[in-house]
Amino acid sequence: MKVFQASWTATATLALMMAGTLSLGGCDRGRGRVLEVDYVSASQVPLRDQVAAVFKKTGAVKNGDRVEVLERQKRFVRVRTADGTEGWIEQRHLVTQQVYAAFEKLSQQNQDDPVQARGTTRNDTNIHVEPGRESEHLYLLPAGEKVAILRRATAEKQLTAPARALSGRTRESPKPVTPLMEDWWLVRDTQGHVGWVLARMVDTDIPLEIAQYAEGQRFIALFVLDEMLDSDKKVPQYLALLSESKESLPYDYDQVRVFTWNVRRHRYETAYRERHLEGVLPATVGREDFAKEGNLPVFILRIKDDNGTVVERKYKLNAPIVRRLLAPGEQKEVLTRKRHR
Repeated sequence: MKVFQASWTATATLALMMAGTLSLGGCDRGRGRVLEVDYVSASQVPLRDQVAAVFKKTGAVKNGDRVEVLERQKRFVRVRTADGTEGWIEQRHLVTQQVYAAFEKLSQQNQDDPVQARGTTRNDTNIHVEPGRESEHLYLLPAGEKVAILRRATAEKQLTAPARALSGRTRESPKPVTPLMEDWWLVRDTQGHVGWVLARMVDTDIPLEIAQYAEGQRFIALFVLDEMLDSDKKVPQYLALLSESKESLPYDYDQVRVFTWNVRRHRYETAYRERHLEGVLPATVGREDFAKEGNLPVFILRIKDDNGTVVERKYKLNAPIVRRLLAPGEQKEVLTRKRHR
């Protein structure tokens, strides 16, 4: 009887110990359960040990870091980093997995886009997933960061409530005021991230020797077409696309200029100029073989015709002469016109 009682006591004790272990394990699993995966959109943020005015720093996360969300408490969330560090952070410093996926898709869709110009950020600048200040942003570009400019778009400028009230209607003009629009650049940073930035936050990198010929116009795109040998150095020759110094124009550029190098005078000169265009990015440059003329630089522009249809125009540079290359259909049209004159 004593033997049976001792055996029963040992079994009960073991069962209680196992139940306690399972209970504790279940509790830990509940606290460590991942609710979702987010990404850090701020430059750098400390992790807190508790949600309180006074807290200890358990670690830090930086822009673009992936974190697992474990718990929520009002405007704070408890997260776990890739190295296992846990702590509390404000929800406003995070974006969702869906936003991250949208940026990944944007990078894939534009990975082979030709670079239209190079630029430098004026200030710390957010990269948005769509043109517009209210669109989601993830990556942050520091001031002085180099970017490749791929495309242009316009978006309505978001006004504050008082500004909207003032701009909506006035005593002099009872009609609603046209919404303010602003330009945005689609850019690729040095880490390969692609997204939209406010155009005025980026200065286009234009060599001083070319920038002096702006004549009040704004450089939209710049390409190296070829190089000329002057003494012991090679000097680039440029294709430049320019527009008025205004935002939200219905086209990307309205003027084309080709700058070639004068070896005798050691200076740039305008070899070609075309105005009053409605050009659309992207433009592309390359080279083609022209038999006796040799292998020459060519460039292709996308221009809106009188009907608003975007058509391609090809040009070649046999320095310092630039000529437009007519497509078979265009050549026939030109010949027909000449016969009827």
